[in-house]
Amino acid sequence: MNKAKYKRWPFIVGTLCLLAAAVITLSNHHEDRVAGEQAKEILDSIHEVTPITETAFSSAQSLLEKNSDEQIVPDYILNPDMEMPTIEIDGNLYIGTISFPTLDLELPVMNSWSYPKLKKAPCLYFGSIYKGNAVIAAHNYDSHFGRLPELKVGDTICFTDTDGNVFNYEVIIQEVLAPSAIDEMVGSDADLTLFACTVGGASRFTVRCKGIESQGYL
Repeated sequence: MNKAKYKRWPFIVGTLCLLAAAVITLSNHHEDRVAGEQAKEILDSIHEVTPITETAFSSAQSLLEKNSDEQIVPDYILNPDMEMPTIEIDGNLYIGTISFPTLDLELPVMNSWSYPKLKKAPCLYFGSIYKGNAVIAAHNYDSHFGRLPELKVGDTICFTDTDGNVFNYEVIIQEVLAPSAIDEMVGSDADLTLFACTVGGASRFTVRCKGIESQGYL
């Protein structure tokens, strides 16, 4: 009888492990769904108050050389060190939105990061869009940055700040970094870096991008 009990233990333990895995999976799906719904609500709020203009990565000098009646030089070009403007929604500050045309995905971006904030939206982890060294982090929810591995070199990514300035980027490289590789993450020459944890959190899937000019300033 005792031997029979011992034989059942592996089955019981295995069943409990499967149940635990199922609970974790369901919980992750629930968090993903909630995060996606929150992102859509925040996007609607941002779109209601954000004008759309057309800007690019031309130098301040090249813009100043143009007829002032034809082109107004944005403040961020004259002063790249300026703070990015924000919109406050439900007590959180947002610097704009990021969109992935090839993924049919658009998301709001908070002005600073913390683990609770990442539950709601991607967050600015380091740098500034205006300085050309921004690093944006997000959870690997499918509704957030979980689909970054689907991007291909050459794909376009667009960031729109809360003043309506549009910044276009092109994916140039993808890499996987260790969680401890902070200097490598923020020290890249890329104009924009995006990252999210891989499944299990052992690594950081990273996408590097370069700025490209939009037709408005060619």
